[in-house]
Amino acid sequence: MAEQSDVFGVELRRLRTAAGLSLAALAQQVHYSKGYLGKIETGFKQPGVDLARRCDAVLGAGGRLAALVDQPAPASPLAAVAADGDGDGEVWVMSMAPDGSSWMVPMPRRDAIATGAASLLGLTLGTPRAASASAAHDGTLAAFRSLFTEVRKLGQTTSPSVVLPMVTVHTHTLRGMANGAPAPVREQLLGLAARYSEYAGWMAQEAGDDRAAMWWTRNAVEMGAAAGDTEMATYSLIRQALITLYRDDAAGTVDLAQQAQAAPGTSPRVQGLAALREAQGHALACDYDNCRRALDRAAALLARADTADGMVMGSASVSGADLISLVEAWCLHDLGQSREAADVFDRQLSLVPDSAHRTHARFGARRALAYASAGDIDHASALTAKVLDAADLVDSATVRQDLKQLARLLGRERKQASVSEVYPRLNAALRSQLH
Repeated sequence: MAEQSDVFGVELRRLRTAAGLSLAALAQQVHYSKGYLGKIETGFKQPGVDLARRCDAVLGAGGRLAALVDQPAPASPLAAVAADGDGDGEVWVMSMAPDGSSWMVPMPRRDAIATGAASLLGLTLGTPRAASASAAHDGTLAAFRSLFTEVRKLGQTTSPSVVLPMVTVHTHTLRGMANGAPAPVREQLLGLAARYSEYAGWMAQEAGDDRAAMWWTRNAVEMGAAAGDTEMATYSLIRQALITLYRDDAAGTVDLAQQAQAAPGTSPRVQGLAALREAQGHALACDYDNCRRALDRAAALLARADTADGMVMGSASVSGADLISLVEAWCLHDLGQSREAADVFDRQLSLVPDSAHRTHARFGARRALAYASAGDIDHASALTAKVLDAADLVDSATVRQDLKQLARLLGRERKQASVSEVYPRLNAALRSQLH
């Protein structure tokens, strides 16, 4: 670590001198103290990724400084979860507490059958009990499509623990109906069940359970394939890339997103969403040029996307153009260009419906981070209070990760009145969400 500090400090000093900046001028632009930067340059302090990214942006270093900082190794890949429905496989069973909260837990399939859980709230990839074929008709499909739209709206306003029980039941019901339906309707039912299952994967990730998220996603892929929808398998790569993104695994995120774009027969919308995820991975690696290329590619693809069907893949709370801009702001912050990111977030979040609490919490936390990184602590504190209002409603594990980073940044400025006012609430929110 001492050797790393020395190398980083020498390179930082070289780039700063070449740019004609004094230590005080650089400190003013990156919003760290002159004394702290002096200790970094002399090797007495260990550099962090946040500082490295800011210095990269100010000095035009193209990610060279960030590359000199040791980052935590990416978390180990998620263990494979059996989903083949055999006697020794695994099922996920929904547990419910007396207060109404619920969560998914893995259980050996034999144990689930012995306790009766598999026949009640468990979901496996085995053949469910056949439902009456007469129930599978156009009216039923229309009703479940309408329910899916409403469930996604509900997911924008409340906790995953509220949404997952409904999604679980609807998925299982659709699979049961498909088992007894004639071929044309069977594929439609399975395709819709796959969409429910994929959404359950997103809610599981929002609940902080990556393993369950991947199980639901694989479940969606298998049902989609049975329905003749191979694109669900491609979209699952984008879902996996989101998990690796939140694990700070830039290379893994880019690789998965590029695999999705290379898959044959992929629609422009899914390719565009994959390009957006690739851009986020490049930004995490401080690779500005490749990030910009991926954003431009995403814009071209999403401009060609057909969104007439309300059952679009990905976010339904923002339009394609707005999503591109929000992701661009996300990337700018990771690239150390926080002031520019804050300006884009301001414009775009004003266009998001007030009812989309999850979107406001997710990107609003990033906006508060951008303002804090840009040195506008008072405005960051005011935005944090708004974000906490939304975060309290949606209980998002991904938002919590940004709130933790925000707590670290604001914690350095606790003497400011605006921070002292919001900081106890921020800490309390983080503590309560751990239990």
